[in-house]
Amino acid sequence: MAERKPRVTDWRLVVQSRLDRVRADLAALGPSDPVDPEGDVWRRTAEEQAAVVEAMLSDREPWWRMVPSWWSGWYIERAWRALHEAEVATISAERGFLGRLPGLRARVAQYLDDDDPRRRALEALRPGEFAPAVERAIVVDALRAAYDNSDFAHAGSRALRNKLIAASLVLFVINTVLGVVGIVKPGIIPLCVDPKENALPTVCPGGTAKASGVDVWLVQVLGSFGAVLAAVVLLLRRRPSLSPYVMIGYQALIKIMLGAALAVVGILALGAGVTSGLIGIPSAAALLLWAVIFGYAQQIGTRLLDKYTDEVLDQARPLPTRTARGWRLDERLGTGRRSGQPRLRCGGGGGFGRVGPGRDRQPGR
Repeated sequence: MAERKPRVTDWRLVVQSRLDRVRADLAALGPSDPVDPEGDVWRRTAEEQAAVVEAMLSDREPWWRMVPSWWSGWYIERAWRALHEAEVATISAERGFLGRLPGLRARVAQYLDDDDPRRRALEALRPGEFAPAVERAIVVDALRAAYDNSDFAHAGSRALRNKLIAASLVLFVINTVLGVVGIVKPGIIPLCVDPKENALPTVCPGGTAKASGVDVWLVQVLGSFGAVLAAVVLLLRRRPSLSPYVMIGYQALIKIMLGAALAVVGILALGAGVTSGLIGIPSAAALLLWAVIFGYAQQIGTRLLDKYTDEVLDQARPLPTRTARGWRLDERLGTGRRSGQPRLRCGGGGGFGRVGPGRDRQPGR
């Protein structure tokens, strides 16, 4: 067994815990049964896959490969897929695996639709109805289908995370270019307001009547502050999650970058007289206040992104289940899924919560 090295990441903590359970279940199987050679094959498969998980947890990649592997999710996805196969193989290696049937049905029901033939076959399975090989095949097919949906779901979460990062980088470049242009050529981006119809003096963000090199940066900073307020609201309403791909930081970054850009656009609109006769800007303080408001206004558009992200992440963690008395919440996270709620189908995969063999539900996978 490879020596484990401490790594401060939530997904490794959950995978290690689940791997320990797999190894405990394998140890509890006892000696090989000559009457059940297929069980020995599954036992060897479980040990091989557990070794792969160990390697993913303990491997120290070169520094030049850290960013590509983080972007592609290689270690996370490889570890989870190998762990799932190890769990399936461990259950299949047991002679009395049908004793886990109630838990297996509940697990598969979380991840497969009601009309899925593999789920229906598992729910209709009765111990002793078929030969052991047939019963094992029904269980394996249903579990693999459930875990496949979970793996594809997390691939979809990773794809969304990468899109958020790419969009944030583009917005960062745009904001930086605008700020540099404002410094090099003050006034080329006209952020001063000259409300002649209201008999008010010309007002610039820097507090003078003439454009300065700090105008663009000042508007962007105040717009970012307004976006931070919206990000705080997002943080307060977001439920905790141990999903390997946590989106809230990237969502906040999108809001901040977009808030800075929209603040510049909004002040440009005020300077162009779009609100003539409606809004008077008597001072630089009022102009900067509008920069904050425009920065917060990005919430109108990014709330759609927040909603979509919630839908993707709701597939990557346990959600509330509807009972006769109301909502039944997951004891650990206070989350769950409404009974009968359709699962989100993600283009690159979606995400589901996960469970270990015969154990309580684990958050995130």
